[in-house]
Amino acid sequence: MKWQDKKVLVTGAGGFLGSHLVETLVTRGAKVRALVHYNSRNDWGLLELLSPDIKEHLEVVGGDITDPYGMARLVAGRDVIFHLAALIGIPYSYVAPAHYVAVNVTGTLNLLEAARAQEVEAFIHTSTSETYGTAEYTPMDEGHPLKGQSPYSASKIAADKLVESYHCSFGLRAVTVRPFNAFGPRQSARAVIPTIITQALAGDTIQLGDTEPRRDFTYARDTVEGFIKAASCPQAIGQVINLGTGRSLSVGELAQTIVALVGGNKKISSDPVRLRPGGSEVWHLECDNRRAGEILGWTPEVDLETGLKRTIDYIRPNLGRYKVSIYNV
Repeated sequence: MKWQDKKVLVTGAGGFLGSHLVETLVTRGAKVRALVHYNSRNDWGLLELLSPDIKEHLEVVGGDITDPYGMARLVAGRDVIFHLAALIGIPYSYVAPAHYVAVNVTGTLNLLEAARAQEVEAFIHTSTSETYGTAEYTPMDEGHPLKGQSPYSASKIAADKLVESYHCSFGLRAVTVRPFNAFGPRQSARAVIPTIITQALAGDTIQLGDTEPRRDFTYARDTVEGFIKAASCPQAIGQVINLGTGRSLSVGELAQTIVALVGGNKKISSDPVRLRPGGSEVWHLECDNRRAGEILGWTPEVDLETGLKRTIDYIRPNLGRYKVSIYNV
């Protein structure tokens, strides 16, 4: 797909991955309409941090994906939709499960209906490796069973299946991409890597939940490239495609790696408040990315250590943007 002057919609554009995707699409010449969650401050989220030469080429729209009429207007005239808008914090899904269903399930349905009416060229839906639950085998391919071990995971499974149904029932040209733990500059402390980095930079103690779970961490720019390749590849239509590195390490090992990069003596401790309920903890996620390689020609290029250094270099001068002493759910 040639992106020059392609009319693109990105939902969740003010979020972490959304802002990186928007930035990349604009640099490739796409005409990007960016949906941010409406607020009275006209705050564009992480899009505010993009350079002026990127922002001047954006059409930023405030709205809410739970509004079907607004989504119909938003999708009008778009060629490609990248759907990233979602509630994603797992701890908060224990507190507000109905909100997760409204946004992640009904919101996705609203966009699917709008995209169906518009007959878009491609609808790229964002899933999550959390839909797999704890690994029954590793590496985990796209045929791995799905398990809703949190309300968040359950809501994303439902959204994924709605996308599948719209492809099968109505011929919607949809692709589901399933990222494994993306990280990088601009990510909030809701995620574990910024949580560790900010605490390591601010003090001598790093408080975490359980340090035994293993995750597959993928640098944001690599993940975004997977999204773009998925939209560009006719063979991807109707597919679910994992985006991960194929390498996993425990949260404890990750923390030790970050401490070594930051420097100094840091104590790593477990905070009971940060622990998931026992049956909800996902103990092992490790990606089988062969389908992404075979269909999209995608492989991750940035190794973990390089990505961590870049993330530390971003957070260090921006530490004041983080509330280090508060557990960010």
